[in-house]
Amino acid sequence: MTLGQTFGGFASILEHEVECLDFAAEQFLSINMGATAIGTGICSEPEYADYCTEAMAKITGWKITRTADFVGATSDTSEMIGYSSALKRIAVKVNKICNDLRLLSSGPRCGLGEINLPAMQPGSSIMPGKVNPVIPEVMSQVCYKVIGNDLCVTMAGDASQMELNAMEPVMAQCCFESIDLLINGFDTLRTLCIEGITANEEKCRSYVRESIGIVTALNPIIGYKNSTKIAKEALETGRGVYDLIIEHGILSKEDLDTVLAPENMTHPVRLGIKPLK
Repeated sequence: MTLGQTFGGFASILEHEVECLDFAAEQFLSINMGATAIGTGICSEPEYADYCTEAMAKITGWKITRTADFVGATSDTSEMIGYSSALKRIAVKVNKICNDLRLLSSGPRCGLGEINLPAMQPGSSIMPGKVNPVIPEVMSQVCYKVIGNDLCVTMAGDASQMELNAMEPVMAQCCFESIDLLINGFDTLRTLCIEGITANEEKCRSYVRESIGIVTALNPIIGYKNSTKIAKEALETGRGVYDLIIEHGILSKEDLDTVLAPENMTHPVRLGIKPLK
């Protein structure tokens, strides 16, 4: 696969989470103003709830509606639980991305080293020349905090008793804190890491050339038996799949170059190539 496909995957999973977060935010637009203490509306004017909902919709420009059941809504904190959960989903996915960035940039010689992250520190205090992936590590710690906040919100929502929920303040605090953390974290990750990432092109090419796994792309053409034979021999001898295919006369050099062209291994393709034997 290409680095473009990798980073495209990162983008698409986060785009989906934006949609989930927007949906969770919309749930806050159903309000119970006028419910008073436990949802009965006692001590309020009979029309207060309707007037208040109408006024808030006019002031904000949002599609604010009155909840259908004041008693149920007064003790229910599902909106905050859902919103916090949406923030946690974002945290889990961006942390996965940060872990991938750390692996892809690991090296220079004992790791994958497929990409280069911007150097944000002069080097390790004990290992000269070593530059740590500090920005992805910062973002991961932000994500852990957001995940922890979600647990707090969940437990506080569970602590609702009868028609009251005395734990709403900590739920709100956790949600606001998670929002601030993610906003600042994403800005830091984008400006100090993502925008400065470069590809280690030669390293990526060498992985393709030296990989035994590329025999997978040959399987539909030369068959499972031949593919297994070549993979086993490559593993035992340390030789490349490319050279062994030519040596055994399984494919011509021209056909082999076509099959193993990187652009033909990143998506389904019908090449119409048949083995020589």
